[in-house]
Amino acid sequence: MLLKGALLWMLALGPSSLWAQATIREDDQPNIAAEGGSDGQCDEKSKEEALPAYQLLRYDEDYSYLKEPSRRTDFWDAIKYVPVSHREDWYMSFGGFLRERFEILHNGDAGAGPANAHGNNADFLERYLLHDDLHFGPNFRFFGQVVTGLEDGRIGGPRPDIDRNAFDIHQAFADFILSLGDQKNALTARIGRQEFEYGSGRLIDLRDGVNLRLSFDAARLLLRLNEWQADAWWAKPVLNQPGVFDDDPNPERSFWGIYAVHPLPFLNQGNVDLYYLGFENKQAQYVQGAGYELRHSLGTRLWGKPMPWEYNLEYVWQFGTFGPANIEAWSAANAVRYNFSDLPLKPRLGLRFDTVSGDNNPGSANLQTFNPLFPSGQYFNLLNPVGPLNLIDLHPTLDLYPGEQVTLSFDWDFFWRKSLGDGVYRISGSPLRPGIGGGRYVGSSPAITALWNPTRHVSMLASYVHFFPGPFFTANPPNKATDYFTTWLNYEF
Repeated sequence: MLLKGALLWMLALGPSSLWAQATIREDDQPNIAAEGGSDGQCDEKSKEEALPAYQLLRYDEDYSYLKEPSRRTDFWDAIKYVPVSHREDWYMSFGGFLRERFEILHNGDAGAGPANAHGNNADFLERYLLHDDLHFGPNFRFFGQVVTGLEDGRIGGPRPDIDRNAFDIHQAFADFILSLGDQKNALTARIGRQEFEYGSGRLIDLRDGVNLRLSFDAARLLLRLNEWQADAWWAKPVLNQPGVFDDDPNPERSFWGIYAVHPLPFLNQGNVDLYYLGFENKQAQYVQGAGYELRHSLGTRLWGKPMPWEYNLEYVWQFGTFGPANIEAWSAANAVRYNFSDLPLKPRLGLRFDTVSGDNNPGSANLQTFNPLFPSGQYFNLLNPVGPLNLIDLHPTLDLYPGEQVTLSFDWDFFWRKSLGDGVYRISGSPLRPGIGGGRYVGSSPAITALWNPTRHVSMLASYVHFFPGPFFTANPPNKATDYFTTWLNYEF
């Protein structure tokens, strides 16, 4: 309660008229929630467009440059740099985010989801975030963020952990920063509730695609030394509860790891990620059954943007124990894109090909099903008809840029089961269809998404997704085609 009280006091600071460290992240998803335009494709920008973009992780933003009054050109700049003493590096920075979203789903979960007599289920979702970032010189910082998430209209009620949270602390952490010779080299101890985002979000993501984002209660060390970035942590994911100040760390799950990134000089603009991830789940559930899971992941990722090419290649081996038996699983994820920057609409053509292991024999105690841990909330598209477990997927994509503020994305994902001895799973990791009979082909999912960023503060999205169920669902009914549409309006400051 002391932490919650301190955060509320902090957010109330400042005049009554007032309403980092870099993350290790490189996105390879289609431009569903990114800014309009693509790298290297924009002409001269207006004064407003030249302002720094809001970050997905808001604690990565740095407004210290606003100590110079002549650089305050935006309406909200008055609350982005609020001095708290005569020292220029002692200041507060306020910010916020709201999303109003409508979605309608027809035959969710291929007909197994809650719906009315016509197979439809619609709801209205709202997300509100407010944060304050306090800097007390170069060696100490406190960041706090509160959240409200609302849901109305869904048949079956709000989904646990992702739809409704009346009011709670989403982030509240302190940074203790030790300089290692210059501004770029530092060791930071980050203690408290915080969001994580690593790599391209395949294994560690803040889950922005759903209404409520994911945070962790964690102790984290962040090292920046020359060209190395390395983080180490121990954490527990936070469960979003529907009430007020009732969010708690998940008692069943723990998460720890080391994640490092370094440039690869022998590849043009190449980089490599190297990581170890540990995960404990006291109540894991797979098609094979339920049990205690202790899983270790060793992975690497090669990525870069030697324009006009982009590539993102990630390979993971998992081992550990499930109940009394052993785990041995793996995944290989490959994404390549090419930018036709000189053509009309500046097409960005891509292809993703992923293979994710599944259980070979449900009658054996050993488990080969891959665990994606904390994957992106928009892993395949905004519907995510299946999850990245026991799966082969082939995913062509096309992004078009009619203007600097508009992005059109088209993609079509094709799914197969990797192992016929395992079923099909949801994005959350729970079994969608526990049956193992039927064909290997699961289905396909085309999607079209339009994103408009008329200003730095406002963005609007509309997306339609369809799912054609394949022979696997015929053998494991229901096997109804799914339609999904969502649209949202974001405002951030």
